[in-house]
Amino acid sequence: MKKILLASALAFFAGMNAQTKFGVKAGYASSKLNSNENSIEFGGISGDLKSKSGFYVGALVEHKLNSKFALQGEVEYANLGGTAKVSLPGGVSVTEKLNFNRIVIPVSARYYATPELGIYAGPYVSFKTNTTAKIEVSGVMSNPQGISAGEEYLEKAFNDNLKSTDFGLFFGADYNVYKGLFVDARYSFGLTNMIKDPVNDEKLKMNFFQIGLGYKFK
Repeated sequence: MKKILLASALAFFAGMNAQTKFGVKAGYASSKLNSNENSIEFGGISGDLKSKSGFYVGALVEHKLNSKFALQGEVEYANLGGTAKVSLPGGVSVTEKLNFNRIVIPVSARYYATPELGIYAGPYVSFKTNTTAKIEVSGVMSNPQGISAGEEYLEKAFNDNLKSTDFGLFFGADYNVYKGLFVDARYSFGLTNMIKDPVNDEKLKMNFFQIGLGYKFK
């Protein structure tokens, strides 16, 4: 009897392992900060919000429930954020590139429309790792010391005034190209107001689009 039970347990776990795959992924990310006033302001400095290019890298685990449905969890390091363009008197333009580097953990329910094409959606949570700022000035002779001080000010302002965690939803699709190699595209939109202590109902959220390549090990 013990041999029978052991054999059945081994068969069960072998079946589970056959349905579970691990993988890696990486690619391009385009992110944008969104305010209810379509601008962002800290310490009297305000600017129109634009998108920013970045990247992501991560790992995943997928467990197939059957031939059509699966669950997938991921961990990503993503360079997100946005760009604020400030126009000053005298034709001076200041572009502030804000890098919100975050650990993103998405969990999705997947539906396989075909054996190669997967469609998915789910929630995500992200955690702040660090924030960096890059300032570019045009229309006037730049001051390296002033730019460096401005970058430090922005980094401190965002680190002090933004929440460390935010939540959102995402949806997307991936397509298996060849033997585990797949292309993946998704759109994520934040639900959390990222500002710790908002004034006058100010809101700041972040949306981002990702496209890249991945590989699921057999």
